Amino acid sequence: MTSNRPYLIRALFDWILDNDMTPHLLVDAEYPDTFVPREFVEEGRIVLNVAPRAVKDLVIGNESISFSARFGGVARQVELPPRAVIGIYARENGHGMLFPDDDPVAESASSDDGPEGGGDGSGKPDKPGRPTLRVVK
Repeated sequence: MTSNRPYLIRALFDWILDNDMTPHLLVDAEYPDTFVPREFVEEGRIVLNVAPRAVKDLVIGNESISFSARFGGVARQVELPPRAVIGIYARENGHGMLFPDDDPVAESASSDDGPEGGGDGSGKPDKPGRPTLRVVK
C-alpha cells in the first residue's frame, strides 16, 4: 500500500479551510528533495503558510507538494515530498496533526530482511519504540 500521509495532509488542509482557519505545514527542511527558502529555516525546520491567499498554484500530490509564495517580498518556488511534512495545523488554534517520525509501510517495503527477519540480524522481529510527541509553537 502507498503511504497515507499525502491523503491525510489533503484531508486536514480541507478541514482547516472549511473551518475558516489558516493551514500551516511544519516541514523537515533537511529531508531529501526538499526545496524551501533556506534563510527561513530554523533548527532544520520551516513553517509554511499554505492558505490559498498566501500561495499560488498549490498542488498536494502523492509524490510532492509544490507551490509558489512570497518570502520577504520575493516570489519563490517551494517543492517537498509529503514525507518531509512533520505536521499540519491551524495557525489560530493549533488544531491539526503531527505525523510519526517513521512510516511503517515505507519501512516494511524497503526492508531487506524479508518477512521473518528482524533489523538486528537475530531473526526476531524488532520491538517498536514508544511513540513521542512534541509541542511545536
